[in-house]
Amino acid sequence: MGTQQDPSDAELLARYVRDGRLRQYPARAAARALVLAWLAEQFAPGQLYREAEVNARLAGHAIDHATLRRYLVDAGLLERSRAHYWRASNEMQSPVD
Repeated sequence: MGTQQDPSDAELLARYVRDGRLRQYPARAAARALVLAWLAEQFAPGQLYREAEVNARLAGHAIDHATLRRYLVDAGLLERSRAHYWRASNEMQSPVD
């Protein structure tokens, strides 16, 4: 999902996101993938985040930040080490803790 979205993706995302906040977690897999990709874009590629920073970025969404964090890691969109999280990409390797 880049800066130019397919109109159907934008419409689908709008069903779940209002005023920049996730209001409902989708039941359908395709919609969940779209929402998780949108959430992952809230994290800059190549930047390390402590758990508290990840929680702060995910706070205020319809479901708790710990659940969203787990979903992002499980989907392979965020990666983690013992002390840090980062947006998954080919550009950055796992840091040594």
